[in-house]
Amino acid sequence: MSTVTLGLLQHACSPSPAENLKKTLALVAKAARRGANIICTQELFRSQYFCQKEDYDSFKLAEPIPGPTTKAFQALAKKHGCVIIASLFEKRAAGLYHNTAVVIDADGALLGKYRKMHIPDDPAYYEKFYFTPGDTGFRAWDTKFGRIGVLICWDQWYPEAARLTAMQGAEILFYPTAIGWHPAEKSTQGIKQHGAWETVQRGHAVANGCYVAAVNRIGMEKPAGDPGLEFWGQSFVAGTSGELLAKASSDREEILIVPVDLDHIDATRTHWPFLRDRRIDAYGDLTKRFSD
Repeated sequence: MSTVTLGLLQHACSPSPAENLKKTLALVAKAARRGANIICTQELFRSQYFCQKEDYDSFKLAEPIPGPTTKAFQALAKKHGCVIIASLFEKRAAGLYHNTAVVIDADGALLGKYRKMHIPDDPAYYEKFYFTPGDTGFRAWDTKFGRIGVLICWDQWYPEAARLTAMQGAEILFYPTAIGWHPAEKSTQGIKQHGAWETVQRGHAVANGCYVAAVNRIGMEKPAGDPGLEFWGQSFVAGTSGELLAKASSDREEILIVPVDLDHIDATRTHWPFLRDRRIDAYGDLTKRFSD
């Protein structure tokens, strides 16, 4: 297939994991009925964003992979003939947890998983408390509807992650995301912060001549005693030259349905041959932390 249709699920999350799972499964089915071939959830959709606080009780939200949630998505993928990317809090072993995305093919087969590589530690984003850095490396999978790569939230700021995934032939980079504003910063920093987030990902599309799909949640999530985070939504799909093909609102639940033509990748890379002109003989210092 040259043209495939993406479905991005943008919504708010309740305190109930069971309700969030039920809601997301229903949204997947709805997106499939609207013609979506590849459907992606937002980051950690089964819960509110628990990383705002360091709380040992939150580890109870984690689950094995494969497990009940992956099985539910596998059945749904097979029923509707769609590819599903689902973001989960993985319990790998006692005391070992990851922020993980699973890739399920249109026949229900679990193709594999990607474990988030870059783990932030900022006010209200205390992910190092919960997540072990990923050890899967950067991956791409052949699905019924094209070869795709998956990265997760903080990964989206790193050109190296996008490049290494694209170098494996990924035609579309998916970024399940949970990012928002600190309320005290929104008036002074909000436009700049969001602009940087969107710009850097559109830049990955330009630099790699591929599609980029970012899926973010909406709503105010405020743990007791904390100022909380206002998630900015604005999920989007960028084309192979970084152009915005579609963009969701900042405050509404939406299923973003976006057709993309995979043939554009070859045309773009032929006219903008960044992969051809890379000086791989001169990039050795990229493996260093900093060149002193």
